[in-house]
Amino acid sequence: MEKTTDGSPAPSATTEKAAYADIPLSEDGLDNPTGIKEKALLRKLDLKLLPAVTLLYLLSFLDRSNVANARLDGLTTDLNMTGNQYLTGLTLYFIGYVLFEIPCNIVLKKTSPRRWLPTLTLAWGVVATLMGVTQNMAGFFVVRFVLGMTESGLFPGVVFYLSMWYKRNEQHYRIALFFSAASLAGAFGGILAYGIGFMAGVGGLNGWRWIFILEGILTALVSLASYYFITNYPATASFLTEPERAYIHARLKNDSDATRDEAFAWRNVSQAFGDPKCWLYGLGFHTLSLPLYTLSLFLPTIIKELGYTAAQAQLLTVPPYACATCLTITVAVLSERYRLRAPFIMGSACIAIVGYVVLLSAPSAGVSYFGTILAATGIYPATAIVLSWPANNVSGQTKRATANAMQISIGNLGAVLGTQLYRSEDGPRYFLGHGFALGYLVANVFVVGTLWAVLSRENGRRARGERDARLEGVAEEEWLGDRDPRWKFQT
Repeated sequence: MEKTTDGSPAPSATTEKAAYADIPLSEDGLDNPTGIKEKALLRKLDLKLLPAVTLLYLLSFLDRSNVANARLDGLTTDLNMTGNQYLTGLTLYFIGYVLFEIPCNIVLKKTSPRRWLPTLTLAWGVVATLMGVTQNMAGFFVVRFVLGMTESGLFPGVVFYLSMWYKRNEQHYRIALFFSAASLAGAFGGILAYGIGFMAGVGGLNGWRWIFILEGILTALVSLASYYFITNYPATASFLTEPERAYIHARLKNDSDATRDEAFAWRNVSQAFGDPKCWLYGLGFHTLSLPLYTLSLFLPTIIKELGYTAAQAQLLTVPPYACATCLTITVAVLSERYRLRAPFIMGSACIAIVGYVVLLSAPSAGVSYFGTILAATGIYPATAIVLSWPANNVSGQTKRATANAMQISIGNLGAVLGTQLYRSEDGPRYFLGHGFALGYLVANVFVVGTLWAVLSRENGRRARGERDARLEGVAEEEWLGDRDPRWKFQT
């Protein structure tokens, strides 16, 4: 059993309710006799929780996408791979990711974040390091598949983890900040690859090997430290005072299911699979994951094919990702302020659509490069909001954990397809890959619009009392999850 910092057993999320049994609260749980300032407490939570999980995700995205930088520094040449064989290695990563997504989140629900998230990070850090010593194509294929397996549990796990700390209307902004590490990783990846590329020949190794070795070792070292800086849930967080624990518990009790004593049950897993809305959340990400991952995995190659050298291409990947990071945070703030999700997803997707139209139609290198900036600044904000949506709207802890994992699994099937689209013979214009990305983004607008209509219609039915029959024979304190007529979906 996991221990807290004082050596006592650390309860899981399902036993947190009992941890507060002796803490006096008002009837509605909102009295604040200790004078705790809510904004100050939120800042304290943000400073403790967000940097830790954002760092892990930055390393995760860096270790999955640095293969694009390694390709420019001789990966395919040294391993005697053709362009299409390289694409197969990218595909195997996402197959491993999809297959182990849901099992990883079930393990998280049955264990704890402080144990599971650092263990995943250590595992993929070791695997990422081994990428640097692989000697042939078969080894490359195996390592990419295992890397997908080990990275699969981080993102949906963190989304579920944050939902146990923050109120529903607070989660979206935090998840978007967390996801901004993906675009930040792209910017850092280009800078690091440019510098590490000059290590070619050191120790008899080519530069691409040092990219994997150094960045993998960094991940492994951070993972060991993360056993100490990742916390569990509010009941056992040593950085909180007892009044702060009670106040957090009261906030969540009146807003979501985070404080409910929900034991793991397979029927709650099946509820997610039986809910059409969960499949729509998955399709919302599916239609973004293809352009998201094709951009992150092929951007250095796309830029190089515009006529730049490999070193120039490494550095020119930085501006698109830097712009994407800024817009991701800006759109998250606006979406939170106006309490709207779908319009901002659709608007961001439209910016990316313009970017791909430019890439498909512009013959000059400068204009095409501007198209990559538009594509990145549209894709990343839209993805950040889509990925936070089920965390806001799915109620029932196990159902939400499963829905988060479903969304990533369904979504990454788009990435599996995308990894086969940017073939060497299609350069430098890559009409096939850009065309698929454009079509997927247009489909995203329609999927998100459909989900917006479904959620709005259901909210209207609940407001008119058409779902109140579900409460007949149900005790006042009993909760029906997101089927409960008292639950309002965020649109």
